[in-house]
Amino acid sequence: MLRKLLIVLLLCTLLFETGCWNRRELNDLSIALGMGIDKQGRKYKVTVQVVVPGEIAAKKGRGISPVVIFTAVGDTVFEALRKMTTISPRKIYIAHLRVVVLGEALAREGIGNTLDFLTRDSEARSDFYVAVAKDATAEDVLKILTSLEGIPANKLFNALETSSKRWAPTTAVNLDKLISDLASEGQNPVLTGITITGDPKKGAAKKNVETSDPPTRNQYTTLAVFRKDKLLGWLDVNDSKGYNYIRDDVTSTASVIPCSKGGKLTVEMIRSKTKVKGSIKRGKPHIDINIRGEMNVDDVACHIDLTQKKTIAELEKAEEKLIKQLVEDAIKTAQTKYKVDIFGFGEAIRRSNPKAWKKLKKDWGRQFQNLAVDVKVETNIRQIGAVSNSILETMEE
Repeated sequence: MLRKLLIVLLLCTLLFETGCWNRRELNDLSIALGMGIDKQGRKYKVTVQVVVPGEIAAKKGRGISPVVIFTAVGDTVFEALRKMTTISPRKIYIAHLRVVVLGEALAREGIGNTLDFLTRDSEARSDFYVAVAKDATAEDVLKILTSLEGIPANKLFNALETSSKRWAPTTAVNLDKLISDLASEGQNPVLTGITITGDPKKGAAKKNVETSDPPTRNQYTTLAVFRKDKLLGWLDVNDSKGYNYIRDDVTSTASVIPCSKGGKLTVEMIRSKTKVKGSIKRGKPHIDINIRGEMNVDDVACHIDLTQKKTIAELEKAEEKLIKQLVEDAIKTAQTKYKVDIFGFGEAIRRSNPKAWKKLKKDWGRQFQNLAVDVKVETNIRQIGAVSNSILETMEE
């Protein structure tokens, strides 16, 4: 009797099951991996890079481009996406976005409205990277075909991840991080810039990937500085690297050190750790930055004896001086040229002294311009390579 009752209850439960109410059939979707947003007058010009399934499936390609570009203009980003149904045979599906590129003109006017759509749309995730097109439109950036990575949006995603980990003047910012910086009272956001080398029209043609040296490429450049949601300008390579040292975002990078007897030597930073501490000294905000790094000697093009402890100590001191200069120059640029705190110094003050921060935050822009910052750097060389001295020394012997 109990068994029959359980079966009846189970059947009744199944009557109220709705199944996968929001299921999407792949045949009904155009999967977008890249999105570009530009300003066209008072309207938004939206470009999406959609995958052509048949061209990425093994042994089924027709020899055409692996992606197709759709572009539409609307009063809002969402309206422009819906307008694309007039040219796309399928609904644009943005749940798998890898990168969103913002046009420079749009960034200077303000990206707040654009981000509102990306955070509000139920289909969009927040794990894609956001970058700014420098001296170019987002549309042109997305149209450039690439060879090493068949899908250009994947190339943009992977290149930004790799350069941020191995070079350091770039930084990979996803939507969550960008929104967090915009909402912060003690920090303004930065985004990595992306530029086009070569002719954008040639880059959009298939011939661009039919040569070992494509005439047109996308290339990540330096960091864009924002005041809240509006682009102010650009840091140079050294200031961008200094920014990442301050933000503890340097995983690995290369530094060139001049040798005392002429020539140059290159070291690779293999580990770096930065601690930023805020405090109030004599009634004024103060920041202490401590950076510790470990490095290897990778390229010696000068006469130098790496077997001597004195030589190693000199190289460590030279690298410490170089990093300190990068950091101090980046801070000076932010304080004097752009007058915005992009480093999170305000957040450091808030964490250390919330009571003082309540008074400082009302006028933090002016306070930041006169903020005292002490920088200390300590580095250690771990390895000098498989040989002790340079080939130049061996040749002389």
